[in-house]
Amino acid sequence: MEIRKVQITGGSSYIVSLPKEWIKSSKIAKNDPVGLIVQQDGTLLVTPKIDVEAVQREKTFQVNATTDQIFILRCLISAYIAGYTVITLTAQGRLPPKIRMRVRDFTQMAIGQEVVEETETSIRIKDLLNPSEMPFQNTIRRMAVLARGMHQDSVEALKSGNTALAEDVIARDNDVDRLQWLIARQANLVLNDANLSRRMNVSPQMALTYFLIARIIERIGDHGTRIARSSIGLTMTDQKCDIITMIDDASTTASSIFDRAIESLFSQDIKTANATIQHVEDLEEQARAINTHALDYDAATATALVSISDSIRRIGEYSGDICESIINHLIHEETPIH
Repeated sequence: MEIRKVQITGGSSYIVSLPKEWIKSSKIAKNDPVGLIVQQDGTLLVTPKIDVEAVQREKTFQVNATTDQIFILRCLISAYIAGYTVITLTAQGRLPPKIRMRVRDFTQMAIGQEVVEETETSIRIKDLLNPSEMPFQNTIRRMAVLARGMHQDSVEALKSGNTALAEDVIARDNDVDRLQWLIARQANLVLNDANLSRRMNVSPQMALTYFLIARIIERIGDHGTRIARSSIGLTMTDQKCDIITMIDDASTTASSIFDRAIESLFSQDIKTANATIQHVEDLEEQARAINTHALDYDAATATALVSISDSIRRIGEYSGDICESIINHLIHEETPIH
């Protein structure tokens, strides 16, 4: 760290000199304007980027006929989440058809990614989404609606034996994943671009909180999918009515905990978040009762029922994790407790 003294000029203006090396590397000339951004911790950010354009970052991948398709798909997703605005795939010869297929899969999975240029030897993918047009709150709300619906519909599929509904729940998991990737990308963009953080009115700390909560909601969606998978092929009879009622009751408890967690997130209510965590113990007791009752059935049925019970319990516990993240954030923000 360089230490420089603040000086007074003209009797009322405070000035501090800027490092010559930084001036040269930033290509700043005499009379060029620079931006000054006051950070939440009181530090002052000096930036030569004073326009509202997002930071442009490019990533290039070299591929060939032996490139692992799953690996390159993971690389594309990682580059997307990392915040690269342009991704290029190039080959010395013709791009393998299977690589082109993975690119199509990627652009269908990732929000805002489109192929803008394609030749025999390269494909150029560009991000067409303006980050400030997709507020974190809207994406989190959409994720919460999807995850809650998946949980409720998976239990309904179990109760009614509706295989088509269970398969629809499984298909919806991709939608939750896409939104979680978007949140991760937005968080990285905010962390790397102070101007974007200011325009979106989201602090880096809040962006990280949204990222953590999005990860948790994505896992809740996974457990909705797990319930749906377990319900397929599980035949419900009159003898199983008691345990299905127990599962339905536990599911209602888990949904209530999740709803309260999301409510405390958007209301920034630390007391509601804390009170919600207390209800997780009630759900754990319900899950234990289901597991004990499941032992009365054959091994295959008992295994499926215990898996469903475990997923419902995990949905409640993950909802408690959301509340803990909210409390951590609000304490960091020094929110007053009444």
